[in-house]
Amino acid sequence: MKRKNLFAILLIIGFQYGSYACDLCKKNQPKMLENITHGTGPTGTIDYIITWSAVAIVSFTLFYSVKYLIKPKETNPEHVKNIVLKKDF
Repeated sequence: MKRKNLFAILLIIGFQYGSYACDLCKKNQPKMLENITHGTGPTGTIDYIITWSAVAIVSFTLFYSVKYLIKPKETNPEHVKNIVLKKDF
């Protein structure tokens, strides 16, 4: 058991160290995104527009998927979801 715990701790520490950007990538990234990932990051206004548009679309989709998963507002007794709720099925 101790061996598994030690392995898990070393694995977590290794992933944390590997997730930070190297020194060269830190220099090439904008100040706001510094030390987050490898690469140059967004280089212009269009890159930020694309990124924030994607964030908005994903947020919108996540919100409505959770909303309709919790309360689907489907009351029709012939709806396909009611097949599993019928006792004589």
